[in-house]
Amino acid sequence: MNSSELKYNVQTMTNSHFFDRKTMKFFGDTMANYGCRSYKGYWELWRKTPVKGGLQNSAYFDKKTFKQILDVEEE
Repeated sequence: MNSSELKYNVQTMTNSHFFDRKTMKFFGDTMANYGCRSYKGYWELWRKTPVKGGLQNSAYFDKKTFKQILDVEEE
């Protein structure tokens, strides 16, 4: 799965505003700045370079429901 496929699944299966144009513009994000990694039960959406304010945190999404996971313990 790549970041665009993850975006499609999140938008169709949830009511998340994570990938909304206004949200991404607010943080200075583009889809080209994202990469996607697979872990046991979730997808990690990571930023290749920092955006506004030095923000470079990853976002995590459940593999089955595609809902965002807010409290992932990083390994």
